Amino acid sequence: MAQNQRRFNVTNHQIPIPTLHQSTTNTTGTDTGTSTRASKTASSSDLSILTRFHAGYFCISLALCSQALLWKTLAEPTTDARALSSIVRTIPSFAFILLWSIALLTLLLLCLLYLVRCFLRFRSVRAELAHHVGMNYLFAPWISFLMLLQATPFLQPDNRLYRILWCAFSVPIVVLDVKIYGQWFTQGKRFLSMVANPTSQITVIGNLVGAHVAAQIGWKESAVCMFSLGITHYLVLFVTLYQRFLGSDSLPAMLRPVFFLFIAAPSTASLAWDSISSSFDTGCKMLFFLSLFLFASLESRSSQARMDSPLLMASQ
Repeated sequence: MAQNQRRFNVTNHQIPIPTLHQSTTNTTGTDTGTSTRASKTASSSDLSILTRFHAGYFCISLALCSQALLWKTLAEPTTDARALSSIVRTIPSFAFILLWSIALLTLLLLCLLYLVRCFLRFRSVRAELAHHVGMNYLFAPWISFLMLLQATPFLQPDNRLYRILWCAFSVPIVVLDVKIYGQWFTQGKRFLSMVANPTSQITVIGNLVGAHVAAQIGWKESAVCMFSLGITHYLVLFVTLYQRFLGSDSLPAMLRPVFFLFIAAPSTASLAWDSISSSFDTGCKMLFFLSLFLFASLESRSSQARMDSPLLMASQ
């Protein structure tokens, strides 16, 4: 497990991280030496934070933005008597605006920290760009921005600014697509069969979320374009992951939550196609039932692991 953690850690092995203890052991007794050492310690501490910070922290904003979008979706008017809109509407609208604002501020703060890291720790950023896990998390901020755009209470899809923001958030996704998919096609050490892992599905989700927003704007061609990119690579990626899926031992414990992406990808595709076709047709239902099947499969394996754990401990 220690070897796996070192293999998946893309930020901490590039540059030695000075600790507070190391920075303060050789301080002198003079006031000048103490202040100089204290300033160096503070500087080292700040740089240590930037070194430890990586694109995986954007999952925090991804969670908050998805909750804001879920709240807005549940609050939308509907004729379905079983919907929860009547219950959600009893909550003051200020609560939703507060959640949306917190998600936006969190995302902007993370983006600012990562931008500073690009200037001060570019070697770590470059290592992350070349890593088969870290690279996938660079899609997370743009997905978060697109979700916030969908959930915004201040703009409508027919607004010009809304469309400009969609373009600004979708172009980086396409650029990252070209980089990653090009590596899969051409570089021997970067073939999909060599680097595929559950986090690779974030690249697919980025295209599908972009297609969903484009369809709501009314840009059907752009929506179909991004959907075709996402669903084509999802099919290839799903088969690749299915063939090499070895269970939770193939990832360190800190990355096991990414298995939820097996559910997120087909369910997002279902929503995207629903927006494109303007109806929850057979294709949407197929993707929805696939996500349910994958959820049941992962849950059954998790239950089996919980049952086997006491037996393994008893045998030891």
